[in-house]
Amino acid sequence: MNLHLLRVFMAVVEHQGFSRAAEALHVSQPAVSKAVRELERQLGLPLVERGAARSRGVVLTDHGQSLHQHARAIFAMERAAIADVRDRVGLRKGSLRVGASTTVAGYWLPPHVATFVQRHPGVDFELQVGNTAGIGHAIAEGRIDVAFVEGVVDDPGIVATAWRDEPLQLVVAADATLGAHRRASVAELARQPWMLREAGSGTRQVAQRVLRSRGIKPARVIELGSNEAIARAVAAGAGVALLPEIVVRDLVAMQRVRILRLAGDAGILRPLYRLELANRPRAPALQAFVDLVDAPARG
Repeated sequence: MNLHLLRVFMAVVEHQGFSRAAEALHVSQPAVSKAVRELERQLGLPLVERGAARSRGVVLTDHGQSLHQHARAIFAMERAAIADVRDRVGLRKGSLRVGASTTVAGYWLPPHVATFVQRHPGVDFELQVGNTAGIGHAIAEGRIDVAFVEGVVDDPGIVATAWRDEPLQLVVAADATLGAHRRASVAELARQPWMLREAGSGTRQVAQRVLRSRGIKPARVIELGSNEAIARAVAAGAGVALLPEIVVRDLVAMQRVRILRLAGDAGILRPLYRLELANRPRAPALQAFVDLVDAPARG
């Protein structure tokens, strides 16, 4: 059904006349008459009683009355859709699904999430947390709109944009003898138990790259499912670990863990990435959140 012709028909009924409908639509009266006739032709049904007395205004056939009821519902839905779209564009309603790897979700995003939900109380907000691999799958399957992760996601359908650099620290228990008076050697580090995240974690990816580049082959690897658990295990004397500085900052301040320095160590940085589906336009809520999260990095 041609909605333009239906809209003209509705105007004729609502304004009770072809001339008044033409004025409301800013077209000629013949154009209105032609549109109604064309709609009747396309439907194969008479809609208007042409022989009715002028004093009665526009008289509809039974077919016309039925179509009028449907048209009212159609254009009511159109108005509702327009209002809904305007609300979403204006961030008065909508939804946003964000994914993040555990460290990013626990340390980097909370201030931005708080600001966003306070500014836009009508937008439903969801934060999904997992390791980098799991969050990458969620992006690829369209279950989240944007993600912030610590590792590399190898998927041609995903655009990974460098978001910020995060410093990492090699830590050991504060009372450990390792590296207490000098820089720890490769041989000493190799003899230590190493705390690593599970497969698929961005932190594990970086730790393994550092171990390979330094020629460190740990005698023992202990796998734990979160950076916080690893940090506390290190503080308890379980071994050494390479962790984000932001995770161990409080433990260093409380003198529960100590930072180890490596020979020739100029500091270890890892990039954090923003992930989005390729060729997918950003909805207003997503654009607002990305602008908010990117603002500190630009400053």
